[in-house]
Amino acid sequence: MTPPRAEGLSFTSARVKRLRQLVARPSVRERERAFVVEGPTLVSDALDAGVGMECVFVAPGQDSSAAVGALVARAVAAGVPVHGLAPGVLERVAGTVTPQHLVAVARALDVGLDDLAGTDLVVVCVDIRDPGNLGTVLRSAEAAGAGGIICCDGSVDVYNPKCVRASAGSLFHTRIVARGEPVQVLATLGGWGLRRLGTRVEGGTPYHRADLAAPTALVLGNEAHGLPDAAESAIDGWVTIPMAGRSESLNVGMAAAVLCFEAARQRSA
Repeated sequence: MTPPRAEGLSFTSARVKRLRQLVARPSVRERERAFVVEGPTLVSDALDAGVGMECVFVAPGQDSSAAVGALVARAVAAGVPVHGLAPGVLERVAGTVTPQHLVAVARALDVGLDDLAGTDLVVVCVDIRDPGNLGTVLRSAEAAGAGGIICCDGSVDVYNPKCVRASAGSLFHTRIVARGEPVQVLATLGGWGLRRLGTRVEGGTPYHRADLAAPTALVLGNEAHGLPDAAESAIDGWVTIPMAGRSESLNVGMAAAVLCFEAARQRSA
């Protein structure tokens, strides 16, 4: 195994400054078309998926760890630069309470809307603001076999570190559109023949009675306010998840899981 470079980059070095900006600022992630992947598990998953890597950063003393050492060897073999960090740097940079021993900078991997043409199950996120919720939506949709996820303008950045972590690697294994004005996106999907089903707390067709085997776009709205009026005008029908207990509704990530797996169940039948 080729060890990481032992330069011990400081907190104020140019490379670490860029890493800090990619963690903290969506405008930098958009401009640079890059994002941060934290931890050996997610970095390994990204490498397995063929995600382009710009570089890897390793905390001091961690290259002797079997898991980290194996990842460093893979990165070096793939021609990815590996940089050692000075003590305490990663703890100050990482977005987690308990920072990982290794992080990577990956190239953005979202696709254009036209790349989803021909897909018969799409999840559309409109104005979802919590990165953990969006990451759970990505994880649920990918696990259930959705052909693509669209994160419209106004939703949280799909490359937010918390979203990347919450997606548990699903970000690397499905097609994601990271922009688009909601009404225009829904118009395009309708033109492709997808039935655009919005979600609401009550008044819609119970999800298990809705036809989710047909070409469908499941449209998820804001955690507190649902879909904006303009987007509602482009909806073909509504689905509801009936509540038997005291809760009025599910978290948007949980709702996505219920709907996507019901769609998968109907399609497998």
